[in-house]
Amino acid sequence: MSANKKLLVLPGDGIGPEVMHETLRVVDWMDRTSRARFDVVQDLVGGASIEARGMPISPATVTRAKEADAVLFGSVGGPQWDKLGFDARPELSILTLRKELGLFANLRPAIVLDPLVDASTLKADVIRGLDLMIVRESTGGIYFGEPRGVETLPDGTKRGINTEVYTTPEIERVARVAFELARKRQSKLCSVEKANVMESGLLWRETVAALGAAEYPDVALSHMYADNCAMQLVRNPRQFDVIVTGNLFGDILSDLASMLTGSLGMLPSATLGAPDASGRRHALYEPIHGSAPDIAGMGLANPLAQMLSFAMLLRYSFDMHEDAQLIEQACTNVLASGLRTQDVMAPGCAKVGTSVMGEAVLRELDKLAS
Repeated sequence: MSANKKLLVLPGDGIGPEVMHETLRVVDWMDRTSRARFDVVQDLVGGASIEARGMPISPATVTRAKEADAVLFGSVGGPQWDKLGFDARPELSILTLRKELGLFANLRPAIVLDPLVDASTLKADVIRGLDLMIVRESTGGIYFGEPRGVETLPDGTKRGINTEVYTTPEIERVARVAFELARKRQSKLCSVEKANVMESGLLWRETVAALGAAEYPDVALSHMYADNCAMQLVRNPRQFDVIVTGNLFGDILSDLASMLTGSLGMLPSATLGAPDASGRRHALYEPIHGSAPDIAGMGLANPLAQMLSFAMLLRYSFDMHEDAQLIEQACTNVLASGLRTQDVMAPGCAKVGTSVMGEAVLRELDKLAS
């Protein structure tokens, strides 16, 4: 067995600590069965950090994230912090980690598991077998571009300013991640922008096309406007395999794609930095469901997205593909057995809570590994 892997765990707020607890049971299972050993350090982030330290994330926590082999993130936010200033809100913690760790490529899979085909609001024949990956650029674009802010005009009215800006290197590095992923899947990539009305979109299209022709001629590359892509995701989502797009469009399209699967509670994500000379890269893994404060502390949350985020961590940070598949299969088998949390409940199934679902996954892991 390889040396211990350094894992920083940031449970966060709301249902974050509950679903993280169940996922850490899987981490312990990996240790107990001698599949891998992790040095786990837990820390505060988001609202929990605000309450304890007066800031969404402390410099010491950022340092720990830089020193870790991977970061497993829960969720942040809640109504008790809604009145804080824009620069003090819990969500600033994840933006800080993306910036400080250079996490520029957000991977958002949208997979429809066979047991959950009927959970989607779309017809089963439209989404059955769906398995697509959206690669979203996550440190540039309109969320980080300058100038930005709110200014008061001479007549007393105000104007809000945000700037959509991308450079050739920023586009190339996220496109390379997408091209490499496409090579390992169906060798099919769709690049999404608004080149018809935005100069930044035109540069995006030209840059991705040039990179594909020069370095990835084996990958079938297509281009699509973002509004058309949104329509096509609902009309015929299985036409896509890997989609690469900028920060704003990626934010919107990945949420849209997530609901094709029926529940935000089922979907993981990864955000990757650039590899160094040794091949090591900073990476953060989190479910996309958010803190769900309305059910926090009730034991109702679905822990599977957090567990599947850990599976992505094994795959992309440690090349432990078989172990990642084992966790994914265990989650699928539990759902197929008829156990469901409330977010994916269906007629004829047994409704269970967070801890029971976690225990069921552990039992299934024992079966699969025996």
